[in-house]
Amino acid sequence: MDRTAMRMLDANFNRAREALRTMEDYCRFVLNDSGLSATCKTLRHELCAQMALLGGADAMLVRNTPGDVGVPIKTSDELTRGSLENIVLAGSKRLTEALRVLEELAKLKSAAVAAHLESLRYQSYTVEQAICRQAAQRNRIPRLGLHVLLTESLCRHPWRETLTAILTGGADVVQLREKQLSDRDLFNRARIVAEECRAHGRISIMNDRMDIALAAGASGVHLGQDDMPCEQARRVAGSDFIIGVSTENLHQAQAAARAGASYIGAGPMFPTSTKNKPRLAGPEYLKELVKAEFNLPTVAIGGISDENLPALIAAGAQAVAVSSAVISSDDPAAACKRLREMLAAGDATQEVNADATPKRGAPHA
Repeated sequence: MDRTAMRMLDANFNRAREALRTMEDYCRFVLNDSGLSATCKTLRHELCAQMALLGGADAMLVRNTPGDVGVPIKTSDELTRGSLENIVLAGSKRLTEALRVLEELAKLKSAAVAAHLESLRYQSYTVEQAICRQAAQRNRIPRLGLHVLLTESLCRHPWRETLTAILTGGADVVQLREKQLSDRDLFNRARIVAEECRAHGRISIMNDRMDIALAAGASGVHLGQDDMPCEQARRVAGSDFIIGVSTENLHQAQAAARAGASYIGAGPMFPTSTKNKPRLAGPEYLKELVKAEFNLPTVAIGGISDENLPALIAAGAQAVAVSSAVISSDDPAAACKRLREMLAAGDATQEVNADATPKRGAPHA
């Protein structure tokens, strides 16, 4: 390569390497995603190895920063960043652009290196997509607090009366869960639930059925591991639609976050009559999620009542989904209020404990 090509190589190598470091740190410190952080680090080291084959050290020797006419050129967008998400997304764009330039320059010297850089570029597109999905959902919805599943067969009172009581009692989210209704009846009921929730400023969620949720104007959908994949649901619904995903281990939770989930359902916490689950995730799984510091709301679900809620609060629960404990009670509104008060008391205790806990995190290479 001549001197000009080497200067271009040096500039784009630095641009790509710096972008990867930005992405790596975002995945590590913001998303707390060890897998994505490790992928970014691996890409960075592979990039360095390929640059060594192209004579990266020699390229640095011809660097002329004082004489580079491009250094002082800045756009207004470059001088401000509105959020951490803006920073990392700008970095991911710089990465793929720089890798394309490096790939083309490599063709002057080594077809094998050019092919490897092309592979790194395609891997970077995938990493960028995974980061974008999580970044788009981070802090998008508030903590969900009390999430009530509405199933007519479990209601002590008529379902419309129960819905009103749930909303009066302060439920943050109402999830419609009906397995026996025809599609037409399910749509009509989902539409009523969505309208009532909007009128009260609450969130409406449709269990399992993405099509019904969208048609009825619900706020979102809750998907199980055997339902429509979250990644496909996100592509159909867009970034503003709420998508919750049931998980029973950290692997499933991490996969849901990367696929664009808005919140993580964790469970079942305890035995429940509403769903046959041979294995209980239990409070220990909730503790793992809390320790992992997912930057998505986590909703504990499965067999939860005011008797066992304290154990979940002790495990770090800030949001729970309940069914029979509310809708099968004589007074669903009072049951909601009681559970909300318990969660609020738990939040206050957790905030005090968090203030007294040293923050984690140390630099690494």
